[in-house]
Amino acid sequence: MHVGNALVKFADDTYVIVPAVNSDTSASELRHVQDWADTNNLQLNCLKSKEIVFTGRGARNKTVTFPSPCLGISQVRSITALGVVLNDKLTAEDHVSSILTSCSSSLYALRVLRHHGLPDSSLQDLFALRFSQ
Repeated sequence: MHVGNALVKFADDTYVIVPAVNSDTSASELRHVQDWADTNNLQLNCLKSKEIVFTGRGARNKTVTFPSPCLGISQVRSITALGVVLNDKLTAEDHVSSILTSCSSSLYALRVLRHHGLPDSSLQDLFALRFSQ
């Protein structure tokens, strides 16, 4: 609705991106999405909706809150968008941590399967299947 704001849609996910200079337009942007959903016989699930405010290093102690027309939207420090974990500082730390956790649990599962006698060829098939996704 407003110049400088962006709406990104993928499948059933919608991302409303509002830069700091347009922070006063965030409520009307969200209302617009909610109106569109109503018009198209869809429902905006406010409990599944999240708000993240990206800040620079100098704004560590500052908190920003925007009015919301939808009760239940919580402000979070990180979100996963299309498989990428984004944190409020735009660093790779949370994403890398998520990937390492996933890899660690997969390797643990493969070790358990090997311990229980699964043949190496089957372990390789499982490994290829898991990491081709």
